[in-house]
Amino acid sequence: MKLNQIADNPGAKHVKKRVGRGIGSGLGKTSGRGGKGQTARKGGAKAGFEGGQMPIYRRLPKRGFNKPNVVDYNEVSLARIAAAVEGKKIDGKSAVTQESLLAAGVISKLAHGVRLIGTADLKAKLNFEVFYATKGAIAAVEKAGGSVKVTRPEPKAEAKA
Repeated sequence: MKLNQIADNPGAKHVKKRVGRGIGSGLGKTSGRGGKGQTARKGGAKAGFEGGQMPIYRRLPKRGFNKPNVVDYNEVSLARIAAAVEGKKIDGKSAVTQESLLAAGVISKLAHGVRLIGTADLKAKLNFEVFYATKGAIAAVEKAGGSVKVTRPEPKAEAKA
């Protein structure tokens, strides 16, 4: 191969259209935009505009509800914690908190709290400090000799009128 034989791949270079440069160029006068009106102007049509017809996003009903104050929790199963204990990533002597689960790689980021779920058999005696735990998870931990401290505030009882 010689320097004078080096060339781009076919279609690699795109030649820019030079519009409005006379009738002989093929792109003169209307510059390839056709006649007059909205389509000849810069900007074209508005997205979603259907020529005065009621657009589809207004014809179809709205569905669902987006809660404005969503609280994000880390849901952790007892099976994942059991696997981390077997892999010597979680120390059974200290309390298992959100920070210790993050350090062990069981969760990937800190959220508003940890929700303990699942009914897997634990072999280690662990003490949990979590925001929420299911009844089955609490039973499984207590069966293994551990404890679960739920830090979630109790919901206020509604006043009956």
